[in-house]
Amino acid sequence: MTTNAPRPEVLRYTAFSSDPDGGNPAGVVLDATALDESHMLAIAADLGYSESAFLTAPPEGLGGQVGRAYSIRYFSPKAEVPFCGHATVATAVALAERTGPGKLVFATRAGTVPVEVTEEGGTLRATLTSVEPHLEEIAHPDLAEALVALGWPAADLDPAFPPRVAFAGARHLVLGAATRARLADLAYDFARLEALMHRLDLTTVQLVWQESATVFHVRDPFPVGGVVEDPATGAAAAAFGAYAREFGLVPEDAVLTLRQGEDLGRPGELTVTLRAGDPRVRVSGTGARIG
Repeated sequence: MTTNAPRPEVLRYTAFSSDPDGGNPAGVVLDATALDESHMLAIAADLGYSESAFLTAPPEGLGGQVGRAYSIRYFSPKAEVPFCGHATVATAVALAERTGPGKLVFATRAGTVPVEVTEEGGTLRATLTSVEPHLEEIAHPDLAEALVALGWPAADLDPAFPPRVAFAGARHLVLGAATRARLADLAYDFARLEALMHRLDLTTVQLVWQESATVFHVRDPFPVGGVVEDPATGAAAAAFGAYAREFGLVPEDAVLTLRQGEDLGRPGELTVTLRAGDPRVRVSGTGARIG
């Protein structure tokens, strides 16, 4: 984009809430054809949201209906990320408001992500299907460093949640909190956790407390993105769904509810669906335009 080119329209949507004051806000640029990486990063930094999404024409062979398939890139205020669930949901809702509900397909750096938007009682809901997930162990010294950065004694971990790095488009360290109070008390060393996350190529640290068999409360520190905490994290929700299934915390066929953002005053709800025989994870939520 040249300095004389018009600035593209930058939309603002929240994801995982139908209330503009809830969920996780994202910037959405429906036509980023004229933007290079530096301009995308500048727009994301100017907005200050955890991520913003930028659409361009789809690559050859992506599939999907004409006008409903795109390339998509995601930028935090500090850097590009390979995949972002909440910005995908926000973008899908923005597109559905213009072209109607239905199927969409996005080419991301992490792989192809199909999304289906439905309308329920006048509210749009987007469901993304993740790339195939996997889990990795975390070395004991790295786990110890994470706990020091968080200010969490090892005794505050829930032994039912083995620490692992989970991937479903981006890498997230999953740690279980023994109590809701432990989860609520989040005051971490930003620089120290950021350094560890860069070294391990983590997008967020997903902190989890289990309320019931299918309801979980989660928080996601995101210092590598330049923000203290992500209010609602679709990519981490997908990764957690794979994690929960792997360790038998939930059945192979399950619908989970993740509550996030309550401790930030931006409550959101993420629905995670697991299907037996399909390793991919589906994450759904509502969205709303801001302003």
